[in-house]
Amino acid sequence: MLKYPVVLTRDTNDTYLVDFPDVPEAHTVGDDIQEALMRAVDALESAFMVYIEKHRSIPTPSRPKKGGHSVTVPTLSEAKVAVHQAMLQARVRKSDLAQKLHWPIYEVDKLLDLNRPTPLDRIEAALSVLKKRLVLAVEDAA
Repeated sequence: MLKYPVVLTRDTNDTYLVDFPDVPEAHTVGDDIQEALMRAVDALESAFMVYIEKHRSIPTPSRPKKGGHSVTVPTLSEAKVAVHQAMLQARVRKSDLAQKLHWPIYEVDKLLDLNRPTPLDRIEAALSVLKKRLVLAVEDAA
């Protein structure tokens, strides 16, 4: 589970500014803490999309400070980030992955798009050709 710490700062107009120590490109704002944290997930995914587009590694989350706030990356987005990271590690381009999977390139684009739903079997197929596998775990809720 990718869980990123966030820094909430009260602004002069009584809103909350959201920053990510590990992802300096991600920022957002909310009218209250709950809204700020909800928007934080979207800001984080938007920043990840830029990293993916620019073929940059997604930063690893640091440990949240005790009593601090954090947000968890949605499971499907985390799986897509894992495909991206595996591609970087293996030095596999989108066109290479498409060829290995016998998919048109636009299917790989869809696979890496955090805003589009993707069946898990597609993610598993991509990870498989990258010599990785998807592992799912279920834990008790906090």
